[in-house]
Amino acid sequence: MPMLSIVLPVYRVQAYLRECLDSILQQPFQDVEVIAVDDCSPDHCGAILDEYAARDSRLQVVHLTENVGLGEARNVGMRHVTGEYVWFVDSDDWIAPGALAAVADRLRSVRPDVLAVDYAKVWWNNQSRRSKLSQLVRAEALPKVFTLAEHPNMIKLFHVAWNKIFRREFLVQNKITFPPGLYEDVPVGFPVLILADRITVLDRVCIYYRQRRQGAITSTPGYRHFEVFDQYDRLFSHLDSIGERAEPFRSLVFERMMYQCLLVLENPDRVARSHQREFFAALAKAFNRHLPAQGYTRPQGRERVKHLLVARRAYTVWLFMRMVFGLRRKVEAKVNQVKRKVRLRSRLRMRYYRFQLRRPMDENLAVFSTYWGKGYGCNPRAVYEKMTELAPAVRGVWEVKPGEEGSVPPGVETVTIGTLRHYQVLARAKYLVSNVNYPGWVVKRPGAVHLSTNHGTPVKAMGVDQLKFPAGIKGMNMNWLLKRCDRWTYSISPNAYTTEIWERAYPCGYETLEVGYPRNDALANATEQDVAEARERLGLKPGQLAVAYLPTYRDYEFGSDALLNVGRFADQLSPETMLLVRVHHFDRTIVGGDHPRVIDLCDYSRVEDIYLAADVLITDYSSVMFDYAVLDRPLVIFAADWDAYRANRGAYLDVFAEGPGATARTEEELVDLFRSGAVFGDQATSARQLFRKRFCYLDDGRASERVVRRVFLNEPVPAPPETGAVPVVPAEQLQELRSVEDDSQLPDPPTVDDEANLSDAPDALVGR
Repeated sequence: MPMLSIVLPVYRVQAYLRECLDSILQQPFQDVEVIAVDDCSPDHCGAILDEYAARDSRLQVVHLTENVGLGEARNVGMRHVTGEYVWFVDSDDWIAPGALAAVADRLRSVRPDVLAVDYAKVWWNNQSRRSKLSQLVRAEALPKVFTLAEHPNMIKLFHVAWNKIFRREFLVQNKITFPPGLYEDVPVGFPVLILADRITVLDRVCIYYRQRRQGAITSTPGYRHFEVFDQYDRLFSHLDSIGERAEPFRSLVFERMMYQCLLVLENPDRVARSHQREFFAALAKAFNRHLPAQGYTRPQGRERVKHLLVARRAYTVWLFMRMVFGLRRKVEAKVNQVKRKVRLRSRLRMRYYRFQLRRPMDENLAVFSTYWGKGYGCNPRAVYEKMTELAPAVRGVWEVKPGEEGSVPPGVETVTIGTLRHYQVLARAKYLVSNVNYPGWVVKRPGAVHLSTNHGTPVKAMGVDQLKFPAGIKGMNMNWLLKRCDRWTYSISPNAYTTEIWERAYPCGYETLEVGYPRNDALANATEQDVAEARERLGLKPGQLAVAYLPTYRDYEFGSDALLNVGRFADQLSPETMLLVRVHHFDRTIVGGDHPRVIDLCDYSRVEDIYLAADVLITDYSSVMFDYAVLDRPLVIFAADWDAYRANRGAYLDVFAEGPGATARTEEELVDLFRSGAVFGDQATSARQLFRKRFCYLDDGRASERVVRRVFLNEPVPAPPETGAVPVVPAEQLQELRSVEDDSQLPDPPTVDDEANLSDAPDALVGR
């Protein structure tokens, strides 16, 4: 029997689930079991749980066939528990390092009915704040073990389940279960303290309580928040059944009810203004229904006034008071807004843009953009070309920078950025399509559709995850970045791995289109003739071996040996080998590029030609590895600065352990890979097949069609191809692949598990 059982209800948390599981299973304390209840989650949570369960026998997964809600999911998990103590953990939170051992030590030494632990709130922008438990503990001068009767002020402990560990027999004997509905902790959190004969508090942060920017039910307005009254009805009914032991705490519980319900009422993310009067009336009824016959005294200060207004059902007075209390904040915000508007209105073109916003929206106009107007390509190009085929009624216009007009094929309509016509089409188009973000001043009109196609599968940390790696941010304003992303209606994802990361790194309200990358349709559908034509366009001759080198951008200080010296490398390969070199468009440095067998393709607009022409690809942390893998050709990872890169920029993928082929840390190792033939060997091939199965299973050549049908034709997303692929790491295959390598040569696994897209410069950095 394990010392500790952790019950983990799981629903729509794919972006955070790995961090939660890792925080439990990677701790040194091993005497723990995890009962994960997949509450019929519609995303990839079930697959992620199965992946972890295949690697760690301490994790047991229960898959439910219908969604039952958090409370009942906990009850289901409880039925599978075998441990002496139970901890109900929410699957978007995570356990602090060392917390399990500290909890176990306290449990062993005290053997309590209830152990309360401290927690810290952590917001999406990495700001955090510890709870007030320490203040309460110091104020009460708590002994190691106590009862609520001895310290009644401890009723103020946050009444949720996840900040407490319970003795399993204590829960069973007292028939403690969770009710259905929202605020399910209310009927449980208070009675367990009243009934416990032995309570102890661990004054240490043991759990991090994630404050999600979007997506949490507790921050989604709606009638479900009225369920708080049902839960307090259940609570007071439970107090009645407890009887005399509960009576001394009835007034304290009543005060907590008022405190919580008023917080819910005053939070517009829970109770919309249109529902405030109704919620206030329901609170007034609950006030009169549960008002204790004795022991209740109104609190002091502002809270006293609120209680009085609720008791008298004086909603209008309460509303006026709220307006007065918030007046100063609103005035300050208005002043700042006016200042911003004054700056905008001073520009004639912006006035023109705002004038155009008042004109009717063109339902059949779509504006396309690639890399802030740098020509015609990437995912937007593939979507545009399929749109002209399947939705010909929609007129597409490409925005391009001045001087880039010639980079767009004949017959494709363009508009030059900065012209009055550019402001006009941006203001009136229903559809805005880009692989990066439009500028912050662009307004998303009601009914407009913004499609973020993105432009790479993430390897490096991006979005909110970059806050953990300040060396790569360089002045990025994350608030403004996310406000731009808030405009997205749809966001394209090439696979489950990317979907999971982007939900965490870009916590906004878009609909994810997990359909594959449109730009890779050209690779999946490529013919021998396409390959021959691409090689001819790049000047390659028959019989030449084409090796492409496409490294990513380094947004931190790095040594000169981080990038490959392509001239020196070419000298050590056969004379028939040509190097196709294209560095990131933020970096134009090619080390050793003046070699006769090195072709500089930095200004070549169509990277797909390089993919098709290349027999082998060398890269490091660039997303090009995922695109090139569609062709099922040899890939090599050359990552000389891996340790520095992941420390400074962060990485989601261990490119040595999870990469698509042979790997090298030095130029000498890279040369040996080619001379020995290891680049084309069985081990490299096995790694590539596993990589393709994990990341390329949606690349069937129809991603563009799936996007166009959903976005422009308003059809449901077509079913993905039946490939038999798995969207998560197949544990047994990954372990087998790793086992053939010398473990001592492998880097430590990355400590981060997040990433995503970007916005317009300079607020974000391109992830290629």
